Amino acid sequence: MNLIERRTTTLPALRFLEAPRAGSTLLLVHGVCRRAEDFDMLWEKLLPQTNVVAIDQRGHGDSERASRYLVTDYVTDAIRFLQNRAEPAFIMGHSLGAMVAAAVAAELPELVRGIVLEDPPFHTMGRNIHGSAWQAQFVGMRDAALMARSVEQLIDMLAEVRLPQPDGGVKRMGDIRDRPNLLWSAQCLAKLDPQVLTSIIEGSWLEGYDIPDVFRAIRCPALLLQADPRAGGAMAHTDARLCEDAIAKCRIIRFPKAGHLLHRQQPAVIAGLVNELVS
Repeated sequence: MNLIERRTTTLPALRFLEAPRAGSTLLLVHGVCRRAEDFDMLWEKLLPQTNVVAIDQRGHGDSERASRYLVTDYVTDAIRFLQNRAEPAFIMGHSLGAMVAAAVAAELPELVRGIVLEDPPFHTMGRNIHGSAWQAQFVGMRDAALMARSVEQLIDMLAEVRLPQPDGGVKRMGDIRDRPNLLWSAQCLAKLDPQVLTSIIEGSWLEGYDIPDVFRAIRCPALLLQADPRAGGAMAHTDARLCEDAIAKCRIIRFPKAGHLLHRQQPAVIAGLVNELVS
């Protein structure tokens, strides 16, 4: 798939990739510490008539940095992006991107035709983050982003991040992620504004984001993909049930023994589900 690189004229300016086609537009919104290319293993598996658009969110990739990084700020960027294009779209979001997709669907029912929510963290990276492996991971990632001078240094530092486990033990990130995974994380982290992680670490990331209100306002079809919390999934069962109950047209698919990065672990399966929604 040949993608064209473009930038918005809004502030902060967002870099995005697009494969212009005549079919339905699918906006891909990545998770925290990632960038547009995080979905590259899906692109060739999507329907050939799909107009794929993938953005770098503020402070990520080659988009501009900003003074604040609450989830609501990313939502504002995505709303402006779709309003400027003025064409209906489907949205697939991973993690942070899933929370953005849900809020955009709630705010712009006339422009959002359907959403795929891939393992959105909600309270896991909000009020429940304190003392968790997620908090330790993001502290380690911020420290690495601030101190490392090369991608190789980032890989080494990420591998040594200590993550507390439910059984009371501790594991190195390098024991959980293989080197290609660490390499991609390091390459993304090299382009990240480290301050992106501050509000997450402090537990203030979700300020102004009312989860039940967002869910109740969604009118388009919603496909919720929940990873397994016991295998590194970010979405708690309580949030999944709330999502399923509150969104009028919600279909939930659970992935036992699968971790947070579903689209990278099972690209063919995820692409098939997206194609089913978009077609």
